[in-house]
Amino acid sequence: MSVYVQDINGHPLMPTDRNGWVRKALKTGKAIVVTRRPFTIRLTYETKTNAVQPITLGVDAGSEHIGLSASTETKEVYASEVELRTDIVKNISTRREQRRFRRYRKTRYRKSRFSNRVHSKSRGWLAPSIEAKINYHVQTVRKIMQILPIASIVVETASFDTQKIKAITEGNPVPEGTDYQQGEMMDFWNVREYVFFRDNHTCQCCKGKSGCKELNVHHIESRKTGGNAPNNLVTLCETCHDKYHRGEIKLPKTIRRGESLRDAAFMGIMRWTLFNRLKEMYPGIVTHTYGYITKNTRITNGLEKNHATDALCIANHPKAVRVESVFIQKRVRRHNRQLHKMTILKGGLRKPNQAPREVKGFRLNDKVLYNGQECFVHGRRTSGYFDLRLIDGTLVHPCASWKNIHLLEHTNTILTQEVRLSSHD
Repeated sequence: MSVYVQDINGHPLMPTDRNGWVRKALKTGKAIVVTRRPFTIRLTYETKTNAVQPITLGVDAGSEHIGLSASTETKEVYASEVELRTDIVKNISTRREQRRFRRYRKTRYRKSRFSNRVHSKSRGWLAPSIEAKINYHVQTVRKIMQILPIASIVVETASFDTQKIKAITEGNPVPEGTDYQQGEMMDFWNVREYVFFRDNHTCQCCKGKSGCKELNVHHIESRKTGGNAPNNLVTLCETCHDKYHRGEIKLPKTIRRGESLRDAAFMGIMRWTLFNRLKEMYPGIVTHTYGYITKNTRITNGLEKNHATDALCIANHPKAVRVESVFIQKRVRRHNRQLHKMTILKGGLRKPNQAPREVKGFRLNDKVLYNGQECFVHGRRTSGYFDLRLIDGTLVHPCASWKNIHLLEHTNTILTQEVRLSSHD
């Protein structure tokens, strides 16, 4: 297993496989531990030379996962896969619901502020969900630059033709030329008007049998989950709409949400922004490649398909000797500022939304040791019992006592677990 090394000033050096030398250096005080995963040490004495080999970092950018691989022409020195957060939209929608409900209760006299949106007036503004994904990519690259002397960074800027994907999925002709300028909502004022026209101004539940002339646009999946895309909207009359929300009827099985292209849209928006930000941070060493080149390199060399392998191909070192293990990382939520549950108990009491930040010396997402197995605190109780799980959500113990677990390290926002490459594949 490679150990990553920094000099006395924190600048990265080449990793070492001399584990005996590392143990001796730590025991004699010539080195200190910086991080456990990946295991990184910092020398406490001045080094005479800083001879390093050119290392290329390949970045397989994605909407839900990031693949990373740092390698020379002959050897891979680092590989990881990062699972990104996908709950940003949901959390923002929940916060909006609670804010509006609170203002309705406490400040009903407050004037509307729908036109007072500073961020939307700023040039280059991106939605919070996209901005978060870009920041995760940048932060991940920055952490690798702190432990390895990276000479060049290659980013895969993948693009997706959402109109073509949708046409193939629905069995329609593939768009060509000016077809891309004539989308499905062309000549319509808004999404609502288009949905009514698409559904022939007829309730898709009762087909007009209720006799109600007033029509509504209904979300098949909640707006929080499915958004306002036309394939998530259907026309219902006022009668059927009210009955559905009262639980008196169910929609026909033929009404279902179309395929979501959210991830493809994310990549189309964020790819050049990510590339330009990395170029600003590390001028002169950042280049880009395309997905078809990565695919051709992987197939030509007979490599398996996963994010870390794609990153190795992006770095253009497919014949390099692979690392023994890959770091699986997961981004988790840092804060939850909701103080109380939404349900009000008898007497007007509100139940706290979560347990105290620290219980018996353990916090949420801490890495702990239980029966010789490394796992993470997934849930905590004030009584001192914890829900322990692996990084992929596999249950280790639903109610382990604090007396039987040992704290390895406090975790803030990134869960890290080292997995043998053979078992991972």
